[in-house]
Amino acid sequence: MNELELLGPRAHGEPCGTAVLKAVAEDFQVDEVLDIPLSGQGEHLWLWVEKRGLNTEEAARRLARAAGVSQRNISYAGLKDRQALTRQWFSLHLPGKADPDLTAAESDNLAILKTVRHSRKLQRGAHSANGFILRLTALKVDREVLEHRLQTLREQGVPNYYGLQRFGWDGGNVVDARAFALRKELPEQRNLRSRLLSAARSYLFNRVLAERVAAGTWNSAQVGDLLAFTNSRSFFMAGEAECSDPRLTILDLHPTGPLWGAGPSPAAGNPQALEQGVAERESALGDWLVGAGMAHERRILRLPITGLTWHYPEPEIVQLQFVLPAGCFATVVVRELVDLLPAGQTETPCEF
Repeated sequence: MNELELLGPRAHGEPCGTAVLKAVAEDFQVDEVLDIPLSGQGEHLWLWVEKRGLNTEEAARRLARAAGVSQRNISYAGLKDRQALTRQWFSLHLPGKADPDLTAAESDNLAILKTVRHSRKLQRGAHSANGFILRLTALKVDREVLEHRLQTLREQGVPNYYGLQRFGWDGGNVVDARAFALRKELPEQRNLRSRLLSAARSYLFNRVLAERVAAGTWNSAQVGDLLAFTNSRSFFMAGEAECSDPRLTILDLHPTGPLWGAGPSPAAGNPQALEQGVAERESALGDWLVGAGMAHERRILRLPITGLTWHYPEPEIVQLQFVLPAGCFATVVVRELVDLLPAGQTETPCEF
């Protein structure tokens, strides 16, 4: 499956040029933003960890081994990229135990920057946002065009697609999910089941969002839309008055799309008809998600980019800094700016 099939059309026009992302881990830096006051006491040891070239699950296994506890006793808020320099929180459940010696977990690609005790474990999705510093190298763009596009993204946001990372190599997670859905089966392995259900749900959301982008309605409210604030999981119906709410203009309030699960879409009017059309075309995946016990939820269609700034440390490098809500993808921001080339490739390949 190609990028257009997995995501959808761009919202702001053709890419401004080409660049390379992640030539080295430091080109993609992520810091979890956690708005939880830690008490300094309790049976959970929280760890602020810096890692590079290491995914979150591998880091968790290493920390559990060093602490001498089961991996069930370690928690984290979210998954972070392997090919990146990331800083994120983990927690270890250590009832009645002293702080363990964790030096065996540390290496050139994992460092424990801070430890603190707390009364509760770290829950999935507990972080409020992620801060990003991205360096686009081998940059081939008209800088004036890029500047204009960056200003547009700052003012209008981007479509809140799930990024390609969610779907595996060449969309393999979606392909596998379809196979299980057609057989009306679920994977027995828990991690695989979770990954494929998530990929299927994300893919269906992207299909709805792609249609809204194509229609030019992804960043405005329609009567019948379900609206949500940026960091809220609750939503409310849009009538005529809500469609002109000034909070839509300042990127505080957004239309939402479906995360598939049991029950019909609670949207109405044109938004419901669009969502129902996708559900009918993708009935096997939708029925599979319902059969797996997923509940209907909503996700904002528009991704606001907080604190977006940029500068050029070298002529062919632009460095971006911004904050995104938890669960959103920095790569969909970059996609609205440039086409990405593989590291080591600095020219667009010729077509014969």
